[in-house]
This record gives sequence, structure tokens and C-alpha cells, in this order.
Amino acid sequence: MDVTTAAPPSAWAPLRVAAYRSLWLALLASNIGTWMQTVGAQWLLVEQSGSDTLVALVQTASTLPIVLFALPSGALADTLDRRRLLIAVQSLLVGVGAMLTILTLTGHMPASLLLTLTFALGAGQALTAPAWQAIIPELVPRSQLASASALGAVSMNLARAVGPAVAGVLIAQTGAGVVFGLNTLSFALFVVALWRWRAPAAEYADAPERFAAAVRAGGRYVRHSPVVRRILLRAALFLVPGSALWALLPLVASRRLGLGSSGYGILLAAVGVGAVAGALLLPRLRARWSVNRLLLIAGGAFTVVFVVLALVRSEAAVVVALVPAGVAWVLVLSNINAAMQLFLPNWVRARGLAVYQMVFAGAQAAGALFWGALSDATGLVVSHLAAAAVMAAGVLTLRWWPMRDVSGDNREPAVFWPEPHLEIDPDDHDGPVLVTVAYPVAAERQDAFVRAMEAVGRGRRRTGAVRWGLFRDGERPDRYVEAYLVPSWAEHLRQHTGRLTGADREAEERALALTDGPAEVSHLLSAPGVIPPGR
Repeated sequence: MDVTTAAPPSAWAPLRVAAYRSLWLALLASNIGTWMQTVGAQWLLVEQSGSDTLVALVQTASTLPIVLFALPSGALADTLDRRRLLIAVQSLLVGVGAMLTILTLTGHMPASLLLTLTFALGAGQALTAPAWQAIIPELVPRSQLASASALGAVSMNLARAVGPAVAGVLIAQTGAGVVFGLNTLSFALFVVALWRWRAPAAEYADAPERFAAAVRAGGRYVRHSPVVRRILLRAALFLVPGSALWALLPLVASRRLGLGSSGYGILLAAVGVGAVAGALLLPRLRARWSVNRLLLIAGGAFTVVFVVLALVRSEAAVVVALVPAGVAWVLVLSNINAAMQLFLPNWVRARGLAVYQMVFAGAQAAGALFWGALSDATGLVVSHLAAAAVMAAGVLTLRWWPMRDVSGDNREPAVFWPEPHLEIDPDDHDGPVLVTVAYPVAAERQDAFVRAMEAVGRGRRRTGAVRWGLFRDGERPDRYVEAYLVPSWAEHLRQHTGRLTGADREAEERALALTDGPAEVSHLLSAPGVIPPGR
């Protein structure tokens, strides 16, 4: 069925929460500054070099740091005080922005240094995004997470509508240096808003994970979560061709339409206006159509927009075509972001969202570089038609790789394992630990039991196990033994105390319902002096 029966909450509901409202407004100012910075950097390179590849590299320099640093940033956001982390990062961005501003105003800004400082600003954004995304569920109720995601799209796309237009006017009147200075001011405003906010004291009460272990745990969760992998696949299939819009639009403005910086700002503003309209329409569209139908419509609209950009040289027609492109952009990314927010459990939310940011940025960085190089080699018409073909092919894959409906899954934390009682008292960092669970299963239920244990095994690997297996006892055919290896005792205790969800509990209960008696659990610790497996 493509039609749903219940409308999601209003997109404006989270703004009734004072703390969220204050931070959202500060982030809006920062997003406007970021778009002004992007337009200023791109137009500065258009004037300096005119190289398609160099202009496209602005987007690559902005987004590549997210690919490189997002997962470590997510681990930091899950293990440190997120407010203090954000304040420190935004303060560093003030310093980088001030350097960029001064050097540009004094005429000492070659292309190589501009791209280097743009990369540094991108690194700051890589550190910011997971921490910000992770604190949203602490600011608003879970029922409003989808609305908060839509508001994130409103913020980004209001910025896309306002920032480029303002930047175009300022660049024409005063030059790019003033634009860079205003972006620096936006970072300072975000610092002030964060300084005024006080996170609940209990937020960081638990002992943090070690950094390297936290990074590995985040990657392991994504690797063993089919739902998350499917969300990331749908994001990549849209973003790789979609990045051609942002990478080539300054060239469309300057070469095909003969526009200056203010005209380029108008084109970006048209996309932004469409995106804001899409965010406002999102609750109504979600109530009418499924996520997969929305992805189909949005991908089809983007394909048509690329064809228009390739074949039409009328400024008015291009402006009109860019409005539905903005609507389509926000429909896809708001739904994907909301799906990630709703599915990820709290303990790994920042790391999971960091992986999403890596895909988001990596697809755009690689796409921008590819589309820029293709445009250098073949021209704008061929590049846009190729992007349209790739987008259409991605839409067709919805038949085989649709988004999965997990709205009925219980993602709340579930503490249901009994506390382990050992005669030996292990240190938290002792490991690895081999956990075995023996189940008595009658012959007529064994096939069903093995199938049910597949979901249990995925849950074990998502929450800490580096290896998992299910074995049948050769001496007792009615006995199955589950065995999984956890890196440390602390990692296993976290499985007991908060990593599991209600969905994990339901999966275990389905398997246990097929057994003929209680399970027997054993915890095997590494023997002293023996090199653990895998080391």
C-alpha cells in the first residue's frame, strides 16, 4: 500500500521547545553563513581561473573532510560532553574564518590556499554534524523527531534561499572577503547559543567508551544492520547524480546564461525556495504517500530538471525548473534523515548519523569531482544529460532496493538480560570474552529455531560481538550452542545495560519460544598468558 492513514506531527512542533528553538535559530544563521562562504569561494575561483574542475573542487573540499572525519567525530560525540565539543569546534572555526577573511581582503588568497582553508572549514563541519544530530533527541520528544528532521531541512534550505542571494549582492558590491567575514560571525553566534544552553547533568553520567573501541563499535553496528545499509544505499543513489546540480550550477549561470554573481545567487535561491516549500509540504505528503513513492516522484522530478538544464538557455525557464529541484531534494533527504534518526538507538546514534554524513558528503564530493571533470572534457550539455540518466537509473532500483518500513519496530532501550554472576572478577578491559548460550530444541522445531536465531545473531553483532556462530551439539542432537566473541568485559556489560532495544528483545523471545527449556549461559575469559584470537 502506498497510502498511509496517520499524518506525522507538524513540522513546526519542535520550535515550541525553547532550547531547541534557540539552537535552531543559531544553526540557521550558521547555515546561511556557510552558503555565503560556498558562493564566495566558487565565484572567486570563477574569476581567478575559470577552470570547471577547480570550481567543482570547492564542493569537494567542503565535503571530503566529512568522509574522512565523520566516524571519529561521531565517536567523540558519543563519548564526550557534546555541548563542550560543539563550543570548542565552533571556536576553532571562528579562527579559520578570520584567517580566510583577512587574507582575502588583503589580496593574498591563491586558489590552493582557498581550497585548503575551505577543507579546514569542512573539517569543522564534520566535527559539528554528528554532535548536533545526536543532541536533537535530547531536546525534543521522540514523536517529534521526524518534524525536527524536517526543520533541519527548513534551516538548510532557508539558508540556501537566503545565503546565495545575499552573497551574490555582497560579492558584486564589496567582494568575497566581506562574505567570508559574515560567515565567521555566524560561527560566533552559534558559540553564544551553545554557551547559554545547559544540557541535563545526567546526560553524561555513564562512563564513556574508549575512543578506538567506540569507533569500531559504530562501524560494526552499521555493518550488521540491513536497515541502515539500505538507507545509506538510497542516499548514495540519489546524491551521486544529484551533486551535479550544485557542482555545475555556477557554470550554468556564467557560461550558458551569461549571469554574474547576483544572477547565480538567484538560481540558488530558486532551489532554496523550492526546498523550503518541500519542507512545509512534507507532513501532508508523508500522510498521503509512502516513503518509496516520494523517492520515486522526487527522483523523476530531478531527472526532468537535469534535462532542462542541459537543453534550455532561458534564464526564466531555468529558475522555474530549479524550484521543483529544491522540493525534490528536501523530500528525499528529510525522509532519509528521519529514517536514520528514528531507527538508531541512542547509544550509537551519533556514530550511525556520522556514517550517514560520510555517505552524504562522500557521494557529493566524488560526484562533484566527476561531474566537473566530465564537464571539462565534454561540456555542460553532456554532463547534465549523463546526470539525468544516472538519476533515472537510481530511481528504477526502487523496484529491487526499496526503503524498508520499520515504523513498527521497538527502538527503545531494553534491559532484560540478567546480571552476570561470576566467581572471577574481571577487569573492565579484560578480553576478549567468549559467551556461550546452550538451547534445548526439539527436532520438529529446529529449522524454525535456526531461522529465528539469524535475527538474534545480527543483534549480537550490532551491539558488540566481533564473531558469532550457532552450532549443533554432535553428542546431543537436540542441543544448540550459540557462541559469540566480545572484545572486552566492559563491551559485554554494555550489552547487558543499555545497548539492546525492544526489537532485540522480541527477536530473542521468538527464538526462545521454540526451545524446550531454559538456556544455559557461560562467560569464558581469556586464560592468562594465552594470546587471544585475532591478535
